[in-house]
Parts: sequence; structure tokens; C-alpha cells
Amino acid sequence: MNFTAKDVQTLRERTGVGMMDCKKALTEANGDMDKAIEVLREKGLAKQAKKAGRIASEGIVYALVDEAAKTAVMIEVNAETDFVAKNEKFVNFAADCAKTVLACNPADVDALLECKIPGTDNTVADALRDMVLVIGENIKVRRFVKHDGIACDYIHGGGRIGVLAFFEADDAIVAKAEFKAMAKDIAMQVAASLPQYLDPASVPAEIIDKEKEILLAQAMNEGKPANIAEKMVAGRIKKFYQENCLVDQAFIKDPDMSVSKYVAETCKALGGDVKVTGFVRYERGEGLEKREDDFASEVANMVK
Repeated sequence: MNFTAKDVQTLRERTGVGMMDCKKALTEANGDMDKAIEVLREKGLAKQAKKAGRIASEGIVYALVDEAAKTAVMIEVNAETDFVAKNEKFVNFAADCAKTVLACNPADVDALLECKIPGTDNTVADALRDMVLVIGENIKVRRFVKHDGIACDYIHGGGRIGVLAFFEADDAIVAKAEFKAMAKDIAMQVAASLPQYLDPASVPAEIIDKEKEILLAQAMNEGKPANIAEKMVAGRIKKFYQENCLVDQAFIKDPDMSVSKYVAETCKALGGDVKVTGFVRYERGEGLEKREDDFASEVANMVK
């Protein structure tokens, strides 16, 4: 067996499929997690798994938009406990990091650590060391994204999820309250509906090819003739776009219309064109392993 009970649990969390079916799929896939997901999907047991795996580490996602300069940044800073993540000093440190990204335009996290925080003589690395000493936990600046252009931010759950949504529009349109409301709605849509791509054209060809392969196997396993299976695949690819492409998703505030239709109707009201050009979504700790605290074992070890 090339997998563990934890792998079975992880597969179950990612697919929502029962334990025994997950175990069988991992056995068939020789322990390969992605292949096991394919196996479950081909059998019609699982929907497409989202890219985000198990959400783990604590911390905060923080965003900062400078509308006048048409630039924005979003950053994730991790800590060991939720208690520290809510600490005012910790939040202020994340804000200082975001301001430093805007001011210094570092290439990556290592470069950011060497930058001086605006208005101080301290580098981000200096401030980070001070934070660790004061708080007593391991703190890490994990990642950031900087965007030059029109952007709208949305932070959900006290920094659990952060989104930057990007747009193209004339300055006169951007200044209107209706645009700001629409931009916020789009950012909220990304936070809530977890789109993987902007539009069908953004989906890599190899992803669609693999999707068609899986859907065809799924239809054939349902006993459908080849010609019927082909037609079913075409319909299911359309559904794939509706689930995974932002502009094709059902609008969360009015599921009877798509996001693209909502944008189009808002453009009519604004009297000008607006184009959604992209987005970035961070979920705190996604892909990181959470520290497992076993209090009973800890006490037992202390007694020994």
C-alpha cells in the first residue's frame, strides 16, 4: 500500500466521497492523489476537486488598494495560532508589509524582507524579528501579489479569505458609485464561488482535454453509446465552464443571471464599458499543514 490513512482522509475532504471508495481509488491509483481524484470522477462519484487542498495554518490575508495611483497589493502573513492572528500588532505588521510592497515593488518575499518599511529605518526582516520576540511564535511572510491598474479588494472572515479583482474602465466610470458597488460584488463572487479561471479562453487546452477524457469515461461507464456520450461531454464541458470560469458563473446575488450578464447590465446603467480582466484569491494557509496539538499527549510527556 503506497498511501496512509491520512491520505484517505485528505482525499475524502477534497472530494466528499466515502472512505471506502477513497481507499479503493487510492489503491487503483497506486497512491497518486490526483490520479485517485480522476478515478473517482470517472466513476461519477466526485465532482472536480478545487485547487485548494486542506486549509491549515493561521494568520491573515491583508489587502491595500491605492485608487489614486491605480495600484494594489494583497499579502498573506502566517502565525502559529488564531489568537496571535487577531493581535493588533500582528495586523499592523501585515499592513506595514503591504505598504512596503507598494512603496518598494520587491520581486519576491526575500526581497521584501530587505526593504525598509516606509517612514522607518527598520527593514521588514527587522520588524519580523521583533514580532517573533514579542509574541513568541513563528511568524512568516508567505506570499504577496502586486497589481498595477484598477483593482478592488474584498477581505472575508477577518482575513481568512482575500480577493483582488482587476478591471479596465475609463476614469469617469471608475469614479461612479455604481462601478464601485459592482467591483465589490465581483470580488465577493470570487471569494464565495472559488472560480479557477476568468473565462473559457483562460482555461489551458490540456485541462479541457483531460476534462473531456474524464467526462467521456464517465458517460461510457453509465452505459451510454459512444455517439450519445460525445453529446453528453459537450453539455458537461459547458457546465464545467459555468462552475469554474468567473464570467460564466451564476451571480451569487441573483443566480438567474451570469456574472457576465450582471456586468453588462451594470455597464448600461453606467453608460460606458467595463471589462473584468482577472483576479487573485488567497485563502489563509491553503496548502500548508496545520500543527496538530495533542494536549493529552503533551501532559503525559510532561509527567514523564
